[in-house]
Amino acid sequence: MFTPEMMESVKKVEATRDMRMGMEPRRMTADEKDALLKAFHPDYREEAFEEIKIGPNKGQKANKELVHMLHSNSRLLTDKVDLDKIDIDVDVLVIGGGGAGASAAIEAKEAGANVCIVTKLRIGDANTMMAEGGIQAADKENDSPVQHYLDAFGGGHFAARPELLRRLVMEAPDAIQWLNKLGVMFDKDEDGRMVTTHGGGTSRKRMHACKDYSGAEIMRTLRDEVLNQGIPVIEFTSAVELIKDDKGQVAGAVLLNMETGDYLVARAKTVVIATGGAGRMHYQGFPTSNHYGATADGLVLGYRAGAPLLYQDTIQYHPTGVAFPSQIYGALVTEKVRSLGAMLVNKDGEAFMHPLETRDVSAASIIRECTERGKGVDTPLGSGVWLDTPMIERLGGEGTIEKRIPAMLRMYMNYGIDMRKLPILVYPTLHYQNGGLEIGGDGFTKVIDNLLVAGEAVGGIHGRNRLMGNSLLDIIVFGRNAGKAAAARSKEVQLGKMNLDHVSAYAEELKAAGIDTGDVSPLLLPKYARHER
Repeated sequence: MFTPEMMESVKKVEATRDMRMGMEPRRMTADEKDALLKAFHPDYREEAFEEIKIGPNKGQKANKELVHMLHSNSRLLTDKVDLDKIDIDVDVLVIGGGGAGASAAIEAKEAGANVCIVTKLRIGDANTMMAEGGIQAADKENDSPVQHYLDAFGGGHFAARPELLRRLVMEAPDAIQWLNKLGVMFDKDEDGRMVTTHGGGTSRKRMHACKDYSGAEIMRTLRDEVLNQGIPVIEFTSAVELIKDDKGQVAGAVLLNMETGDYLVARAKTVVIATGGAGRMHYQGFPTSNHYGATADGLVLGYRAGAPLLYQDTIQYHPTGVAFPSQIYGALVTEKVRSLGAMLVNKDGEAFMHPLETRDVSAASIIRECTERGKGVDTPLGSGVWLDTPMIERLGGEGTIEKRIPAMLRMYMNYGIDMRKLPILVYPTLHYQNGGLEIGGDGFTKVIDNLLVAGEAVGGIHGRNRLMGNSLLDIIVFGRNAGKAAAARSKEVQLGKMNLDHVSAYAEELKAAGIDTGDVSPLLLPKYARHER
């Protein structure tokens, strides 16, 4: 339960609730948002970034933790692998078992390709499972893909690649219908129409949800479809290096069995990187809402093979991660909580921002409240602000929280906090990798032949900030397209002799730059082990 000091603050929140019920804080102007972001958003902390010294993005910056991985050598410099001994031979190799990887594999199989999924944990152990609030699609009569495009383009600071964002919004309604036909149990009214709500930065109610476990429901359905179609899934197996051939095109990957430590060689005519995000890198020491395996593996694999990154210096910090209790510190508190009516307030019960600003603006506002203004609520782990959840029941009627966000209610009830009666404490948490490998509108990288990327490992779809609900959408749209394109391309590919020449070339480039981190990459799993002296 809350400390006595927290409960004193709760009384102030309760005392101002009636007044706040009838008000809506104004939205910030564009200039105010820009000034706020530059002053308080983590992406603008110069001391948190380093220059990339080698490779396609040489001279650009990225978070120190990612640069360390990019500046580290392959484990295959010392661990030798016989590329002539082929263990897996397929048309399409999908690296990653989340929503993007599963969607790609399903469509590749449907197109007649021999496809295989490799994933370092289990299929479904992915950020897809962690998504809660919903998936966007402009499929109601008062909305359009054009409006969806404008919302997302502005929310991403006008930096999204137009050809990628156009595909995202235009194919969104079909993605919803595809999932619906596969069996995803979307929220619907008594007439069978899908229930939609607002998200931060949206001008229309286009968020389709499955209560507050949307990602888990989507991943359940995709996983079942993969298994029902008989698509081979090799679990607890990480891709540690891409393989190229003597023509310079991708030709497969070297895999590491995480349980035995043995290496496998997978030959493939096309490869889809769908490895997800980077939250478990804990950039700048932030907590994370991400699953255990989110360590930016795909970025390292693609970069070392020669594929450039895009917007690798921008990360999304979800404004509402759990700040208390410590057992669930950093866990996601879905934006849907705010779309249902909960308001962000400081320790004095003051509403300091509009509840549905974009995520970067919201995160920066909370950080400002807890630092410069000194209006945060002290917790054993730092500070946070209140998310006034009892407002939801006041606005929507008794039972709204249990009906619309039951998983969130249960999570807090496990620790003696009834969010129907008490507000909850939140603070920004590391959530989404805005940047990633650069692709064209067809999903292929622009440098390496036959290499595709889908999902969170892609850079450019959302620009420099993502709106709620567009990540579950992009894994479906770009996952499906990658599977179709990979299957089609595989019919024309003739592979040459496989090699790892790019690995040794990368090592020489590091040596010439005088860089020796002493580590190998990709990281594969976060380093949480304690080493007692």
